[in-house]
Amino acid sequence: MTDQRSGLAGFDALSEDAAYRAVLGCCSSPGFARSLVAGRPYRSVDALLDTADEVLARLPESELDLALAGHPRIGERPRSTASAREQAGVAGAADAVRAALAEGNRAYEERFGHIYLVCASGKSGEELLALLTARLRNDPETERRIMRTELGKINRVRVHALLAEWS
Repeated sequence: MTDQRSGLAGFDALSEDAAYRAVLGCCSSPGFARSLVAGRPYRSVDALLDTADEVLARLPESELDLALAGHPRIGERPRSTASAREQAGVAGAADAVRAALAEGNRAYEERFGHIYLVCASGKSGEELLALLTARLRNDPETERRIMRTELGKINRVRVHALLAEWS
């Protein structure tokens, strides 16, 4: 991984509004974005990432729902460059896999009441489908905990990408 200290300095130097919008591009929870911006300046990239994890752990369910709303379904048209990059493994998937993902997404949302969220970076369509199928067997409490963990992984990937923009 590249040294992102200059990216961190760039993030810390942004106006409050610009930093808020940048973080909101990583995670669409306004509470998450406000908290991360309020913690500036950060002494290190690890401190920023640790704060992101801590903020996510404390987010109320209503803010988690807002965070989920910022993500496309796995296999659907990405809403952002970040989503497209993260779901690149689905782009080349066979039609049968894409159809199974679409059906699995519907079943998941019916069972759990929110989209199937997974850190898709580096995973193929087949891997994402296998994870979806396995997670459909979870109870709602377990699945909500897994979803929060996956959101944390996505946030970390996106914060690193954000810092790389200023490195």
